[in-house]
Amino acid sequence: MGLRSKQPKALAFRCYAASHRSLTLAVWSLAALVVVVNFHLLIIHKEDESTSTHEINRSIVSELEEVEEEKFRVSPPRSRRNPRAVRRKGEQKPPSVVDEFLDESSAVHDMFFPERNMAIDPINGGNDSMYFYYPGRVWLDTDGNPIQAHGGGVLYDEKTETYFWYGENKDGKTYKAHSKGADRVDIVGVSCYSSKDLWTWRNEGVVLRGEKKNVTHDLHKSNVLERPKVIYNDRTGKYVMWMHIDDTNYTKASVGVAISDSPTGPFSYLYSKQPHDCESRDMTIFKDDNGKAYLIYSSEDNSELHIGQLTDDYLDVTDNMRRLLIAQHREAPALFKYEGTYYMITSGCTGWAPNTALAHAATAIMGPWETLGNPCVGGNDIFRSTTFFSQSTFVLAIPGLSGSFIFMADRWSPSELRDSRYVWLPLTVGGLPDEAADYSFMFPLWSRVSIYWHRRWRLPEGWRDS
Repeated sequence: MGLRSKQPKALAFRCYAASHRSLTLAVWSLAALVVVVNFHLLIIHKEDESTSTHEINRSIVSELEEVEEEKFRVSPPRSRRNPRAVRRKGEQKPPSVVDEFLDESSAVHDMFFPERNMAIDPINGGNDSMYFYYPGRVWLDTDGNPIQAHGGGVLYDEKTETYFWYGENKDGKTYKAHSKGADRVDIVGVSCYSSKDLWTWRNEGVVLRGEKKNVTHDLHKSNVLERPKVIYNDRTGKYVMWMHIDDTNYTKASVGVAISDSPTGPFSYLYSKQPHDCESRDMTIFKDDNGKAYLIYSSEDNSELHIGQLTDDYLDVTDNMRRLLIAQHREAPALFKYEGTYYMITSGCTGWAPNTALAHAATAIMGPWETLGNPCVGGNDIFRSTTFFSQSTFVLAIPGLSGSFIFMADRWSPSELRDSRYVWLPLTVGGLPDEAADYSFMFPLWSRVSIYWHRRWRLPEGWRDS
């Protein structure tokens, strides 16, 4: 009797437990379904938001990507030869457009070096020219003087939320050290300019000065200081400047290093050396997202580029070095990064004369690097084959506009180097390149690098807030 009375209770308990488990499972399943649905809706929202942001960015930068053509007629130069010599020896090959460009007495030269009364003037320019870049015009600082920051680069300082533009001060007499020497200016030093908007620049002075008396010093006025670049070391809190240091005959072929506690200096010069025991002439430095920094320089008589990692304090190179673009004779490297891919613009080796730029790409900064072709778009054939009559020096990312950059270049005036001009133009990354890559047959599929010619352009309104 007792045994029979216990069995229904046990059975009832088991049924209740099973029912409770089923209810719990149903509740948790419903909760999981709610989480999955919400997660899916969140992903869709993020994708829509990302697409919307991308569409807004594309709309903002579309005007920068407009292809602007140039048409100009060059009058045949008048011969300076004696008519009798012409009859005796015959006509010589007429000078090229580049020859005319370099001849300060030619109309072509005047075309690309407008007079001072057409200068970019942030103080007295008027509302119709506010924030417009005019490539090749004189660019005045807030004191009304031409900016002297040639072969330079721009540092964005997060502590002060300010841009600092460093470059060679060439405000001196142009001359040749000897009959076969290159046109030069005695070392004045490295100038620094500050800006909040990348258009209005305040002169912060010469932050690294040349040496007038000590002839053994690297910075003695008779030597060469070129292409200064500055990066900030987050670990040491120091601003570190690297530059090309050379003698009058370009046989020293070294890099120099200077350091400062402030972006506006003064910078203390430390030393010079040939990195990795190799020649170093045109150079730049690049700080990666992870804080590691690299030196990129022309070497082996400018026949190839070398890239080497810097030490953690950015004051020297490590032994980690790779050779790239071997036997391609490239210089004036300007390196930047977009969506995990490294890109670089380089120039040919033709002295002060402009030549064709090339774009290069790599998935790893140490290489291998592959050549993508001429990045120049617009103008005309002559413009594109001469990098718009300029030479690369730096590529600056535009904050808030993904894939958009400013290509910074110098338009050299070898007969009067202090009158060399700046060519700033929009650069974008996207689309297919014009030429097949060197090694991978377009795998990975590189994006095209495009530098767009504009006589007059400006950054989109609200670019700092986008």
